[in-house]
Amino acid sequence: MNLSLLNKNALVGGASAGIGRAVAVELAALGANVYLLARQDTKLIEAMLTLDTSQGQKHDYVVADYSDGLTLQTRVEALLENLNIHILVNNTGGPPGGPITEALSKHFSQAYHNHLICNQILAQAVLPGMKSEGYGRIINIISTSVKEPLEGLGVSNTTRWAVAAWAKTWANEVGQFGITVNNVLPGFTRTGRLEEIIEKRATANEATTESVENQFKSQVPMRRFAEPAEVAAAVAFLASPAASYINGINLPVDGGRTRSL
Repeated sequence: MNLSLLNKNALVGGASAGIGRAVAVELAALGANVYLLARQDTKLIEAMLTLDTSQGQKHDYVVADYSDGLTLQTRVEALLENLNIHILVNNTGGPPGGPITEALSKHFSQAYHNHLICNQILAQAVLPGMKSEGYGRIINIISTSVKEPLEGLGVSNTTRWAVAAWAKTWANEVGQFGITVNNVLPGFTRTGRLEEIIEKRATANEATTESVENQFKSQVPMRRFAEPAEVAAAVAFLASPAASYINGINLPVDGGRTRSL
């Protein structure tokens, strides 16, 4: 099985922490040159220093905030003046939680911009290089809510479905060029966002964070949360040559929590 990403260039969103950082580590371990993308340069520098360079990889980072699409586009286009990206991992922080009945229109607009519009900006930017190389992997980190809406995440549920439909449409159009587009759907994963959701649920229900955490774990057949590295392993496989005929799928990495097939 060919998992080598030697001489491949990867651009990873949200790479300063959580799943994004774990993905960057895994791609570098397989030989890729990794370009980390996030909004805080100090965290990006710290993350970059943890990446494997044993195969001669060269890593760098791009500072941009997804809320500013124009700056994001400008800075990524500047990066692409000197190289082609073979692997794009679309990943950024999820929308705030809350019932959909209480969500404001601005919450939807911001979520769509940060997830759907920015995905489009990045994918369009890297597409010419992927075509010229005859190799492309666009992998979107979204959520199991694509299959089953999650309680208390109204804006997120809505936005994730839009991203999944966007990705499937892209997969249909670019597969002929050796480019695949797939979605990874993390379940409960031990990240700062999960901690935030647990704390809010505990406050709303006047419960302890431990009891909410145990309630969440009880929904997972494996009775535990995923580590970011476990999600990253799935992303790395989809990015590899071995996954060349896997296109347009939603891959849950959730310990079996999602009840639908």
